[in-house]
Amino acid sequence: MRRRTGLTAAVGAAAAGAVAVGAFAWGGGSRDGVRDEGGAPPATAEVVRTDLVLSKTVDGTVDFAGRRPVKSAVEGTVTVAAREGATVRQGQALYELDDKPVTLLYGPVPAFREMRKGDRGTDVLQLERNLRDLGHGAGLFVDARYDAATAAAVKRWQKSLNRTPTGRVGKGHVVFQGGPVKVVAADAALGDQVGPDGPVLTAASPRPVVRAGLDQGDSSLAARGTKAEIRLADGEKVRGKVTGTVRPEGSDEESGGDGITVEIALDGSASALSGQAARAAASVTFVSESRRGVLAVPVEALVALRGENGGYGLQLVPASGPPRMVRVDTGMTAEGRIEVRGAGLREGVRVGVAAQ
Repeated sequence: MRRRTGLTAAVGAAAAGAVAVGAFAWGGGSRDGVRDEGGAPPATAEVVRTDLVLSKTVDGTVDFAGRRPVKSAVEGTVTVAAREGATVRQGQALYELDDKPVTLLYGPVPAFREMRKGDRGTDVLQLERNLRDLGHGAGLFVDARYDAATAAAVKRWQKSLNRTPTGRVGKGHVVFQGGPVKVVAADAALGDQVGPDGPVLTAASPRPVVRAGLDQGDSSLAARGTKAEIRLADGEKVRGKVTGTVRPEGSDEESGGDGITVEIALDGSASALSGQAARAAASVTFVSESRRGVLAVPVEALVALRGENGGYGLQLVPASGPPRMVRVDTGMTAEGRIEVRGAGLREGVRVGVAAQ
């Protein structure tokens, strides 16, 4: 996968090299490495107040969260295929098998059996909740028992679907999902023979997300909550956060692989993605670290101080008078600049820069 690396931690190595240059560019140094003012530097730069950001930019795609296959529980012929791009909600048909609708109901437990009077279980409980929510729950007490009231409610529901009112829910008549689903792919076409366990469609959450691939060495960027900026194909920029990792489509679960695929949800409304086609290209910039409004200088300005205390310094170059060395504490490095803190440092002060 093509990578485009922006401001990266690699600049830290550049900073180390620059410090070494600065250490020998001017000044002999006293024992503590601070008092010696040294000669005039070959060049100067301003101390600036700025934002420092470490980031990495990679290619991404617009997609929908939680892609997963929906398989047929029984053998049959697809008489109405799933409609790619459609959002299907509770009580609506995902597709039709043998001229009968396969209905979407909400619940975490998959439909694994025929349900009939006398059955008990969490699948019965979630069936009754759906019957109630769809307006067929008159006289129904919602619990885990499939009793006469459940059978009566099922018959009312079956009549509304133009099914034979048996009072039983046959295996393969319903598909339980956690909520509304987006049909992102119709895997079985009209007239195809499917099942059992044959894929009929690929479903996902209607919530759009952006997926991006990272190298294994960038695993810290895959952490939940990592901030990202997404540039869409139309040039619009939106912000988001990593919600987790997913298996790339077509990957072998046992083979592992050398990459990480992450899903990124947008901050606030996802309306910016609503008009984007699935698999539309996007550019994703991950922000691994940032400092806002800090004082910074070119890394070439740092001087490695001699003496037992060591550390780093900057040569301040006043408008009048000789230069003087001050000890500084350093922070984050990015884009050739390094964060500095020390006595006498303020925005606009000029500092010496080592010869290149």
